Amino acid sequence: MDEQLTIGELAGRTGVATSALRYWEELGLLPAPARVSGQRRYPPSAVGMVGVVVMLRDVGFTLREVKAFIASRSPAGDGWRELYQRKLAELDQRIAQAQAARTAIAHGLACPHKDIFECANFTGGVAAFLAGSSLEEAHEEVHSRRRSGLPEEPNRLGRQVGPCPTSPGAIGCPTTEPA
Repeated sequence: MDEQLTIGELAGRTGVATSALRYWEELGLLPAPARVSGQRRYPPSAVGMVGVVVMLRDVGFTLREVKAFIASRSPAGDGWRELYQRKLAELDQRIAQAQAARTAIAHGLACPHKDIFECANFTGGVAAFLAGSSLEEAHEEVHSRRRSGLPEEPNRLGRQVGPCPTSPGAIGCPTTEPA
């Protein structure tokens, strides 16, 4: 008979807490192990299965998605590919949102105003965001308004606003990111 692992040994080999292993078993991510004198006994293959769960979780899959991934395994199927494609599209969207957030923050840091609430680019971007624009759209609205020479947006934040003295750019001023 193969070497069987206690839950503590499985936890030690994988770096996953015993409470998490029990929870994953309850969710159906790990098969119910054999029991010897009431103690869980896992086959050595359980180490690999725990590794799959940890890796998928670390690349962004929820435990519900991990369960669907495990259930999609079949000799004739490649249902896992659809799960991977959906997750990849989700990650691409999250990356685009993070890049837009990074750009907005970098522009804000480069703004020469002592109080960013006095920056027309910032307040215009906030107004566009409040009007329903995404961060990316708000950023583009501020840029296009400047490029087209349209007048400043009225300040909707209840503050006195002045034009950005250094650039006709984005939320928080500059047209390019600082080096």
